[in-house]
Amino acid sequence: MRTIAIIISLLTGYLAKSQDSLSFYLTAAAKNNPTVLQKFNEYQAALQKVPQVGSLPDPELNMGVFLSPMELVSGNQVADLRLMQMFPWFGTLRAAKDEMSLMANAKYESFRDAKLQVFYEVQQTWYELYKVRQNIVLSEKNINILKTIERLALVRFKSTPLSNSNTSTSGSAMPASVLQNTGNSPGMGGMGSSAGSITGAVSQSQTSQGMQTNSMGSSASGSSLSDLYRIQIEIGELENNTALLKNQQNTLVAKFNSYLNRDVVSPVTLPDSLTVEPLDIPLEAVSDSMLANNPMLGMLLYEQQSLDSRKKMVTKMGYPMIGVGLNYSVINKNEMSTSAMNGKDMVMPMVTMTLPIYRKKYRAMQAEADLLKSATAQNFTASANSLKTEYYQAVQLYQDAQRRVVLYTNQRLLADKSLDIMIKSFAASGSGLTDILRVRQQTLDYEYKQTEAVADYNTSVAWLKRLMAFPQIQ
Repeated sequence: MRTIAIIISLLTGYLAKSQDSLSFYLTAAAKNNPTVLQKFNEYQAALQKVPQVGSLPDPELNMGVFLSPMELVSGNQVADLRLMQMFPWFGTLRAAKDEMSLMANAKYESFRDAKLQVFYEVQQTWYELYKVRQNIVLSEKNINILKTIERLALVRFKSTPLSNSNTSTSGSAMPASVLQNTGNSPGMGGMGSSAGSITGAVSQSQTSQGMQTNSMGSSASGSSLSDLYRIQIEIGELENNTALLKNQQNTLVAKFNSYLNRDVVSPVTLPDSLTVEPLDIPLEAVSDSMLANNPMLGMLLYEQQSLDSRKKMVTKMGYPMIGVGLNYSVINKNEMSTSAMNGKDMVMPMVTMTLPIYRKKYRAMQAEADLLKSATAQNFTASANSLKTEYYQAVQLYQDAQRRVVLYTNQRLLADKSLDIMIKSFAASGSGLTDILRVRQQTLDYEYKQTEAVADYNTSVAWLKRLMAFPQIQ
């Protein structure tokens, strides 16, 4: 029982983890996305056209009844029945079936392209959402750092010698006044004058020292107060930026959920960290694989082949159609007739043939097929050129993100170490706040740029896989 419980626990953890993964959302998008379902239903509808065009025309049954029996030598004819089946020229139906089959294949490639596009958009939005959430986390973390620096600056502000210097200055002035008044009183004479002069000199010295101390304290106090204001400005900007990022997050969540065809406010689970996704194929081989496997190019190739089959079909439609039928006449007996055939019904086999003598329309249908094929070939070339351009754009993003991942990882480590040292120095001496703010901003920038680089790298990998129609889910 304990083993079973462990297995169930592991399976539960695996399923919970799988629901947080990108492959879970890709599977949900493949099952629920309305664009994908639309393209799949169009493909299914195209398959239903194959038996429609591959069947013979419906037979024709003509029935006629004489209101007054028509008198014949062998009796009175009261009704006439005719059944006719037309047969197109040999190979016409086969060419029509080939055309519709190839068009159905083109619809399937369109369905594949729509599914791959949705997969790419899901991944792109997922990585954009990850970048925004990580930016929110970093902003909140840096707000906490700034609040820590704010508390240190507040302690520094409270410890400035401004109030102490004011107290000492007033304390020294009062004894000088008292001493001066005492020296001018009667009975003290020269001693009082000498004492008064000595006391005045001391008082003047103390007053000058107090003024100098007051000036230094006032400067330190003003600097500390300015530091507090600057920190609060930085905090306000970060809080505003965090609110903006949360609004962007809500928009991206709604966009992401729309791809999965679910409620726009449904929560989207993201990992705490993002790992670099491998490309699983050499970069040099992506271009060849793209031209060989891209569904848009495959769809255009199927359309060209279907137009070849249409030209064969319209060419054979210019040949006669042959009809085989049977005519049955219902005849009653005529009392006045002495013929041996009197009252016997008549059966007449029939053969009919169409005469396609108006050739202009058939030549126009053939020219139409040729022009459409030429247009499709030009579309194929244009699509291939567009894919090549898109390939180089994806490769540029891939290589640039690859370099940025290495660069900002190293830059972030150095900035973290520098910031830690400077915060400790600020706590000990109270100096270098400007440098702390600058390095703190660099740390924020590098940490976000590293996250952005990893997300851009994975987005470029998804882009390249989308171009070469690499299966995103198994």
